[in-house]
Amino acid sequence: MIQDDYEMVPDQSTGSPDSGEPVFVIIGKLRRPHGLHGEMIMEIHTDYPERFSTGKTIRVGHQQTPLLIRSIRPHNEFLLIAFEGYNDPEELSIFRNQSVYIDTKEIPDLPAGDYYHHQLIGLQVISENEQQIGMVVEILVTGANDVLVVQQKDNKEVLLPYVSEYLIEVNLDLGYLKMR
Repeated sequence: MIQDDYEMVPDQSTGSPDSGEPVFVIIGKLRRPHGLHGEMIMEIHTDYPERFSTGKTIRVGHQQTPLLIRSIRPHNEFLLIAFEGYNDPEELSIFRNQSVYIDTKEIPDLPAGDYYHHQLIGLQVISENEQQIGMVVEILVTGANDVLVVQQKDNKEVLLPYVSEYLIEVNLDLGYLKMR
């Protein structure tokens, strides 16, 4: 099973290395100021919203501006979040439509056999008889199951369903995924 809990930070300007684990992952998106008390509406892009709590620091925008959470509460399918030092809705407008990040060191471990998308992107995909298929470049989240987008050497893409019937092995240490 793979978790779509986090989006990998896509480029060097946001602090990710050229290879390996990203430095930061996106866990939400600030939308707009709400009310008169310095709160913002935030979309949740994580299966673990309990990580948001008063006193916790998150990072916002391409510069990963650190912000200390002053308060947080549910609001429909979103959260209302306020930050220390920002009490006026006008001050918050600079964070409108900005992504919310955390350091990858802060993401929870998953049970054995479960993976985050960012762990699978970049893995080589091989067949059960060790033939090179390509590299995972994207994961499509569908209603039934996730689908791996695998780029071959000729730049053609192959779509492979990420289901137990086809998956033989995931080896993060050696950087490959073996499929039937």
